[in-house]
Amino acid sequence: MARRHVVGVVQDGFDVRQRRACPALGAARSRVRYVRVRGDDPIGEPRRAPAARRPRDGYRRLAVRRKKRTRLAAGARRPVPAPTQANVRWAMDVTTDTLATGRPFRTLNIVEDGSREGPAIVVDHGISGVRITRELDRLAVTRPLPQTIVVDNGPEFTSRALDQWAYERDVTLHFIRPGQPVDNAYVESFNGKFRDECLNEAVFLDLLDARTKIAAYRVDYNTVRPHSALGDRTPTEYATEIGLAE
Repeated sequence: MARRHVVGVVQDGFDVRQRRACPALGAARSRVRYVRVRGDDPIGEPRRAPAARRPRDGYRRLAVRRKKRTRLAAGARRPVPAPTQANVRWAMDVTTDTLATGRPFRTLNIVEDGSREGPAIVVDHGISGVRITRELDRLAVTRPLPQTIVVDNGPEFTSRALDQWAYERDVTLHFIRPGQPVDNAYVESFNGKFRDECLNEAVFLDLLDARTKIAAYRVDYNTVRPHSALGDRTPTEYATEIGLAE
C-alpha cells in the first residue's frame, strides 16, 4: 500500500503515467494496480470448510502435531506351555507359495501338538476365516475338536467368522504374542519341514496339482516319516498308541 501511494504521488507531481512511474521507482505495475476484494470467495470457501473439519488431510498432513493416545490394556499374549496330553491343543498357521504359472497360493496347516500329526493341509488361492471354519467342521466329523487352537494374529484368524465358530463350539483361540512365532513352535516346526521337503522340492503346475502333491506329502509326513521327538515313531503310530488315530 505504501508503494502504491508513492507511485501516486510521483504521477501527480510530475504529471506522468503509471507506466513510467513504476519502473522509475522499481515497483511492479501488477502490485500497484492490484485491488483486494473482500467478501465472497467462491473458490477458497469450499476448500476452507473441509480443511477445518479434517485438518490432517492434504499436503502438510504429516506435519500436524499428533495427540498422545492413551494406551489400552492389550489382551493376554503368553507363550503356550508344552502339551501334556494329545488332542488337547491344535495349532494353525498359513504359508504361501507359487504355482508354475506364477500365481500365488496359500496353505492352511493344522497340527495336533500332542502327536505332531497334521490333520489337514488346506490348499487354495485364498484362506479366509469362513474357509477355516468349514475345514475345522469337516475334521470334527472324524475326530474330537481340541480345547484350544493356537494361532497368530493374521486376519484370517482374527476374523469374526472364526471367533463365532470357536464360541459356538467352546474352543479357545489362543493368540500368540505379535512377532513371536516361537510361541507357536509346533506348527512352525511343521512349516519348516513342509517347506524344505515339499514346497521347495516340487513344481506345482496348477492348484489341483498342488493339492495332489501336498496331500501325498501329508500322508508321508504322518505315516512314514519318523520323528525323533516321538522316539523315532511316526505321528500316526504315536497317535495310535494314545488313542488318537484317524
